[in-house]
Amino acid sequence: MQGQSLISAGARIASRNKRYVIWFYLLNLVLAWFGAAAFTANAGAILDHSLYSDRLLHGFDLGALAEMLIRPDLGAVRSSTAPEMAGAIVFFLASLIFMPGVLLGYSSDHRISRQEFYRACGRNLWRFVRLFVICAIVLAIVGGILFGIQGALVKAVDRSVNDDRLPFVVQMVGMAVIFLVMTFIRTWFDLCEADVVLRDEGAVRKSLGWAFSAAWRNLRLCRSYVVSAIVGLIVLAAGIVLWNVVVPPSSVLGAFLVSQVILLILLAIRFWQRASAVAFYLQVGEEPAIEVRSAAVSATAV
Repeated sequence: MQGQSLISAGARIASRNKRYVIWFYLLNLVLAWFGAAAFTANAGAILDHSLYSDRLLHGFDLGALAEMLIRPDLGAVRSSTAPEMAGAIVFFLASLIFMPGVLLGYSSDHRISRQEFYRACGRNLWRFVRLFVICAIVLAIVGGILFGIQGALVKAVDRSVNDDRLPFVVQMVGMAVIFLVMTFIRTWFDLCEADVVLRDEGAVRKSLGWAFSAAWRNLRLCRSYVVSAIVGLIVLAAGIVLWNVVVPPSSVLGAFLVSQVILLILLAIRFWQRASAVAFYLQVGEEPAIEVRSAAVSATAV
């Protein structure tokens, strides 16, 4: 019941502040358009005068796409994909810069002003950079260890047992364990980011220790992340099925609309998780809630 209430609280917060999802979606759409422009121009020069267009227009032909990519007149693949990578980096940097303002908005019962939003972004930028570096290191170490253990177990079972199904079962169980551990790490760092912003904590190591202890003692936040992640997988699977069944291969507009709806929902689910982390933070004790209100009041007064 508590897990459900936390999920509901996060959904209410995200719904009340859905403008953040819309802003980030539009930013992602614009960056994706610029990122795809180079590849579209290079591919158009070939497809406008080639039978490749027919093979790609009436269905997705992987062989035709591979043949087109290796054609010398397409140019270097890196030159076509570099704008897409640059767009992805810009979107990541925008998330790093603006997420503190989003978390502050989630914690408030009213719409915060632009000054408060941008003040929170600027004040916490370096803190979020440090948290990202630490998070990347932790994920790399833990992920490497877990995947190594999983591979060793699968090989050991494959050598010792004649049943071909058992290694697959061990692999699936290992993937489930890895998913749960990685999800917990995400809840840990999302909760740490909320503490850094809402408590205005400059020493991120203190927030790291508090967030880990709070997330480990009470796994409600991790359960809510698991539930929302499962919802995201269901949405993705349903969208792919809908794309294949309903949208004709030649319908560019239909494919665009379905793909964008899927991306928008997945982005909203991620913001739902962030909102759940803020809701959890506000529920874990009276002291954090008091400090959150004090930080909001002081930010308004400055």
